[in-house]
Formats: sequence, C-alpha cells, structure tokens
Amino acid sequence: MIEEQTQKKSNAVAIWLLIGVAMLVIQVLLGGITRLTGSGLSITEWKPILGAIPPLNEHDWLIAFDQYKKIGQFKHINFDFTLSDFKFIYFWEWFHREWARLIAVVFLVPFVWFIIKKRFRREMINPLLILFLLGILQGLIGWIMVKSGLNQENLYVNHIRLAIHFISALGLLSYTFWFALMLIIPKEQQVIDLALKKFTIALVVLIIIQLVFGAFMAGLKAANFATTWPLINGEFLPSSLSNDTVSSFTHDPLAIHFIHRNLAYLILILIVLWYRKALKSTGGKLFITARKIPLILVLLQVVLGIFTVLYANNKMALLWLGVAHQFTAMVLVLVMVGMVYLIRGNRQE
Repeated sequence: MIEEQTQKKSNAVAIWLLIGVAMLVIQVLLGGITRLTGSGLSITEWKPILGAIPPLNEHDWLIAFDQYKKIGQFKHINFDFTLSDFKFIYFWEWFHREWARLIAVVFLVPFVWFIIKKRFRREMINPLLILFLLGILQGLIGWIMVKSGLNQENLYVNHIRLAIHFISALGLLSYTFWFALMLIIPKEQQVIDLALKKFTIALVVLIIIQLVFGAFMAGLKAANFATTWPLINGEFLPSSLSNDTVSSFTHDPLAIHFIHRNLAYLILILIVLWYRKALKSTGGKLFITARKIPLILVLLQVVLGIFTVLYANNKMALLWLGVAHQFTAMVLVLVMVGMVYLIRGNRQE
C-alpha cells in the first residue's frame, strides 16, 4: 500500500516534468521561428517582469520601433521596415519570451503545491534544484545572446552564442526528460548490454556535435550559400576548405555546410549499425518497441535536411522545413537519451 502511494506521488511529479518537456520543445521551436523570421533583435530591452506586457498603443509601438532603429540590423538590413513589419518580428520575439515566462509559472506553481502536499521524496530535491538553476541559466544565456546583436556592427546575434543557447536548451530538455524517466520507468523495462550502452552514449555525443553545427548553419544562414544537393555548389569538398584554418570550421558557411552534411550521413550509418546491434538485445518490452524509432527519425531528419537546403531561398518553405528539421532533431535527442536510460551497463546500475 505504501509502495503504491509512493509510486502515485512519483507519477504525479513525472507528469508535471513531462509537461515541462513538451513546453520546452515548443520553446525551442519558437526560438527557431524567431531566428528564421529575423525577429530575435526586435526587443532591445530585457524586462523579465514588465516585458510580459507588449506595447498597448500607437505611441508605445513607435517608442519600441525607434529603439530598434538604433541598432545595425535595422540600419543595414531592415531600413525599409514599416511599423507593421516591425510588429510582425516583435510578435515572435515577444511570444518566445512570453512562453519562457509561462514555463516558469508552470514550474513554480506545481512546485509549491507539491511541497505543500508533500509529494516530493528526499531524493528528488537535488535534481529539482539543478532543474531550477538550469532554467535560470538558460534565460541568462538567451539575453547574453540577444545582447551580442544589439549594436552597430552585428546584424544578427552571434552564431556561437546561438549554438550555446540551443545546446543549453537541449541540456535542460534532456535533464528534465531523464528525471521523468527515473520516476516512471521500472528497472524491469531496462536491458543489460554494456557494449550497446557505450555505443548509444557515443551516438548521443555525436548528435550533440551535429546540432552545434546545425546551430552554426542557422546562425550564419549557411544553407543559403549552397542550395544544391548532393554536391555543395558542384563540389564535394568546398574550395574554401583549402584555407586550412581552424576558424574556417566555425565561421566559414561552406565549411560548416560540409561538416553538417557529412556528419548527417555518418550518424545515419551509425544508427543503422546501432539498430542492428539493438535487435540482438533482449529485455524490456519498452526497449523492444522503441528501438526502431531512432532509425525512423534519422531517415526523416536526413530527408528534411536535404529539402531545407534545396528550398533555403524560399522564405516560407525554409521557415516550415527548418522548424520541422529542428523538431525532429530534438525528438531524436530525447529518444536517444531515453535509450541511454533503458540500457544498463550492468545489473548494479
């Protein structure tokens, strides 16, 4: 009876965490839309509380627009913007920030309620504190990223800071998901396969590296530099790689394009091999059911990546294909994190 009540408490907390996972996925997608619509620098101030209220009249809108006119992005790119154009990009950045505030409310209100109802077990306290700190850190990283573009020189936010913001969001997302899995997945559903676990962890690391380059692609608008496939503007190896400098792998759009494409092929091959190995493992029904999902996702992701490149010069197509590409990437990360959890190296884990 006591064990059943304990599990009910764990399930309630897990559902709360999974709602948080879903909201974080939406938040990252909103960040992608904000990036693809060029909206990220439209709000030039960081007001964690008062910023929840958008301009409410024409006078307030003109003040916000005048502030935007002071930065380089307006002067060099969007100098022909009307107030209506500004309102469009302002909406996406405001919505992105507003959703972050909503996530904070969804975290804090149930958190207080669970404390009052004594739903938290002692071993949950440290993970919850880490979760709270990661959320605050993510907000700070987001503002530092935006701040990097609020000047006369930079026309967009720094692509390396964008990558840090994206990867830290994935870290928060994965940690929240792992925490939920700990509460709802019984040990009987786990399989014991040390070699497969090591392979799975290596794949997760490689996927994270790939997503860093995906963020570089977005930050530098690298897809627009080579809207061709399977070759990159007629070349397998872009001629710019002949520069042979380390910075070219983080700043040259074509070099980043080359790395991102070929990492995708490598990950596809490795996940095919992973699936073949996973077929040999026996154990929990959940693992047996879920092990084909990474293969399906990576195939879909490669196709979406190809079409995102081919239609990069079509703004509307790029928007929806880019968001779908990003969404599939996040789901793939979560599924592989789930696989790391489901596969144990030994019986004592």
